[in-house]
Amino acid sequence: MAKEFSRTQRVAQQLQKELAVILQRELKDPRVGMTTISSVEVSRDMCYAKVFVTFFTIGEQTPKGSLAVLREMAPYIRSLLGKQIRLRVTPELTFIFDESLTEGMRISNLVSNAVRDDEKRRVDEDNTEEGEDK
Repeated sequence: MAKEFSRTQRVAQQLQKELAVILQRELKDPRVGMTTISSVEVSRDMCYAKVFVTFFTIGEQTPKGSLAVLREMAPYIRSLLGKQIRLRVTPELTFIFDESLTEGMRISNLVSNAVRDDEKRRVDEDNTEEGEDK
């Protein structure tokens, strides 16, 4: 019977869950907005983890500022994570801003604009053809 998921995928999934709880409950820094962990990639030796995050910022907060705070607090977050998960080595965390959400929204807007412009052009062509028929 083949394994559905590799151990690294299962560890990454568990890290994502635990980090979400830690960021929600343990991290009380006002410089970090609402943080969403979109995915976690763990190296094969499980010593390093890339944590992809997005932010919902409020007021003066910026994604760059929030990311800098997370990177600064990475050792503390790692120690909290080590208490929650039993692994031989707690992975070193690297926080990376996930631009896939903003890029997806940008592409969606471009498609919507193209469809709207196409419909407008089609209506304008239909109106000019009706005017020529009369």
